[in-house]
Amino acid sequence: MTIDWQHFTPWASLAGGLLIGIAASMLLLLNGRIAGISGVLGGLIAFRQDQPRLWRVLFLAGLLIAPLAWAMTGTLPEATISADYIELIVAGLLVGVGTRYGTGCTSGHGVCGLSALSLRSLVATLCFMSSGIVAVYVVRHVVQASGV
Repeated sequence: MTIDWQHFTPWASLAGGLLIGIAASMLLLLNGRIAGISGVLGGLIAFRQDQPRLWRVLFLAGLLIAPLAWAMTGTLPEATISADYIELIVAGLLVGVGTRYGTGCTSGHGVCGLSALSLRSLVATLCFMSSGIVAVYVVRHVVQASGV
């Protein structure tokens, strides 16, 4: 394994991680809510009157506005997707099913749940990380090597 030094960004990555941690902590401390995207979005689209919506709208708006703010101050990294539409659709469906079965998403379990020392979040994080590692290995070294 080699490090791609040209794209190695430890300071930007550290800053991003700190911002995510601070934002998740602030949401929990100030609003009593977990910053799991599936829960935030699910509570917004669930047509229940008892669900507060404004904070959810603002949270999701921040996710959409942040890249625009970054683009005004710097250069966004080039996004390269080497999958076709079928692969993207299947991957999205698998993520959605996993999020539903795991009762939360990677941000909810991996960031917020682990910091709260939740055993359930530890198990969920280990499951989705190991599944991702196995999936990448199979696609890159088994499927592509066989020419399928």
